[in-house]
Amino acid sequence: MASQTKYLSLAYVAALAVLLCFCKASSLTETEALLKWKETLVNQSIVQSWVIPASNSSNSTTPSPCRWSGIVCNDAGSVTEINLANTGLAGTLHDLDFSSFPNLLRFDVKINYLFDTIPTNIGLLSKLLFLDLSTNSFNGTLPLSFANLTQVYELDVSRNNMTGGIDPRLFPDDKNQPMTGLLGLKNFLLQDNMLSGRIPEEIGNCKLLTLLALDGNFLSGPIPSSLGNLSDLAVLAVASNQLSGEIPANIGTLSKLTDLHLFINKLSGVVPEGLGNLSSLTVLHLSENNFTGQLPPQVCKGGKLINFTASFNHFSGPIPTSLKSCSSLYRVRLESNELTGDLEQDFGIYPNLTYIDLSYNRLQGEVSPKWGKCQKLTLLGLGGNSIVGKIPAEIGSLSQLVVLDLSSNQLSGEIPAQIGNLTELSTLSLNGNDISGPIPEEIGALLNLDSLDLSMNRLSGPIPKQIGELRDLRSLSLSQNNLNGTIPFQIGNLVGLQDLLDLSYNSLTGEIPAQLEKLTSLQSMNLSHNNLSGEIPASLSSMLSLVAVNLSYNNLEGPLPDGSVFSSNQSSAFANNKDLCGKVQGLRPCNALSTDKGGGNKDNKLVVAIVAPLARIFVFTRWRKSRRESRVGFISRRDNPFSVWYFNGRVVYDDILKATDEFDDMYCIGEGGSGKVYKAEMQGGQVFMNPGSPMPPIAKGWATPYDRNIIAFKDLVPNVASKDTIDLDDQ
Repeated sequence: MASQTKYLSLAYVAALAVLLCFCKASSLTETEALLKWKETLVNQSIVQSWVIPASNSSNSTTPSPCRWSGIVCNDAGSVTEINLANTGLAGTLHDLDFSSFPNLLRFDVKINYLFDTIPTNIGLLSKLLFLDLSTNSFNGTLPLSFANLTQVYELDVSRNNMTGGIDPRLFPDDKNQPMTGLLGLKNFLLQDNMLSGRIPEEIGNCKLLTLLALDGNFLSGPIPSSLGNLSDLAVLAVASNQLSGEIPANIGTLSKLTDLHLFINKLSGVVPEGLGNLSSLTVLHLSENNFTGQLPPQVCKGGKLINFTASFNHFSGPIPTSLKSCSSLYRVRLESNELTGDLEQDFGIYPNLTYIDLSYNRLQGEVSPKWGKCQKLTLLGLGGNSIVGKIPAEIGSLSQLVVLDLSSNQLSGEIPAQIGNLTELSTLSLNGNDISGPIPEEIGALLNLDSLDLSMNRLSGPIPKQIGELRDLRSLSLSQNNLNGTIPFQIGNLVGLQDLLDLSYNSLTGEIPAQLEKLTSLQSMNLSHNNLSGEIPASLSSMLSLVAVNLSYNNLEGPLPDGSVFSSNQSSAFANNKDLCGKVQGLRPCNALSTDKGGGNKDNKLVVAIVAPLARIFVFTRWRKSRRESRVGFISRRDNPFSVWYFNGRVVYDDILKATDEFDDMYCIGEGGSGKVYKAEMQGGQVFMNPGSPMPPIAKGWATPYDRNIIAFKDLVPNVASKDTIDLDDQ
């Protein structure tokens, strides 16, 4: 400590000596120093007035700069202020000779484009009171010569690229009458740099300090207990660092403290109860640390608390009792803790409250109608608790509400129609409850809605067509309910849908609306586990943004649309439907067993003829014309529903009876030695030629010639030696 003091004293004496050397010429050099600096600046527009008039060019005396833009002088004509904040300056400070300004009191160059290191000779400004270098691109370390600025009351180097540590030698030592260090410092701001290392204990020797802002750096270690000695401290901001350890208990003795910012660190332990005794406290930020224990019960003892955040910690126990009557609150964030209490009893009416998030705690009780009296609310987050009861109609009076999250609770009853009054609403999350009844049509009035999630409830009835009015909607999830009826074609008007359309696990019927093709920005669509029927509209191939689609567990049939999301998807996305086909592994190719739905190829019908009823032979054949056009190969046992692995003779025979109206003559197409032959067109487009056998056919074996596109089943009857086939190429 002795050597350190000696070093600082020598530095101080040396600075004074240099300063004295320039004092005699200062009145002649201030103008020259400013002009020399001007020449090095890239943008000189702000200093255009910094010129020597032509009338003085031959004058032996140097003109005064006191009328130049940004320059202020005292009565003696010496420069006392350089105010060039937010003027577009670009350059460095290295060519500004600070020794030429012995009377400078204020140097303000904030919000410019200055770069490089801060010159060491800035410490020669021994009378300086105000120094603001913030919001530039200065780099390097904080110059130790700052310690010579003993009269500076505000030093701001925030929002630069400063690195290294905060040198303890910048601050006074603990002697009764220190000569060096930032003795007069009241406001010290180093926010948003890249400073590292510990906060030095010596900073607690700046007895006049009222504002200390070190947030947004990489500072580590504990909060110095010496800060508890700063009796005038009003603002302590050390958020967004890597600080660890506990909050010093003596912080709770700072009676003038109004703002305490500790969020986003690695702080732990219990919050000192003394923080609840700070009657001047208006802002308390404890979020995103590892705090445990209870919140201070009297955190709003003074009735001045405005902003209170303690989210993402491990706080447990009750909601602070003082919050119920803390009408000054305008922002509260307590989400993601383990807090307990009764939602209705522990909170009051807050006329100024704009934001409250209590999500993911262990709160119980009901949503009180009194929340409707918090008229300035923009966010109400109560998700992830154990809240019961109904959604009160009074919620509809929160005309400024933007986010309403009541998800993952035990709410019941119906969605109140008054929800349609929340015209500013952007996010509505009611998922994961026990809400029943219909989706109110009034929901279509929420024209600013961005996300709507009503999934995992017991909602019933049809999807209201008014949902199609929500043109700004990006995500819509109505899955896992009891919704029925058809998918409103108006959903195709939701051209803003981008993230999700999920209508799965309902009882929706009818066809998929072709209007969904207009959802060209949609990335994920899930219509699975419904009773949808018909073909998938081919126009859905125009949904080029789709990366995930699930249509499984429906009654869909026909070909999959073109497009990579359909052809490259897993077969499970289309499984358990009526008869889908396409170029997806696990689905049959559409030209292997296609349907005749008006748009198909009639030459590709599969014709089954049963010849010789005594032998009960089933013969399956394809058209030779199809064979000539496309060699599709034989039907695998996996894809052919008529193969012996899938064959059910009784079911097929019953279907034939229905298709021929019990062998009515109107279906007879000819007569031969084995009797009449009937044509039966089966469901799915299969055509049977049946001789009218009174017994259902039984297939016991099969053969597949490779040189002809014929598949034949035959009954293994002793007197039948070969397969019988019918050539239908010319029929």
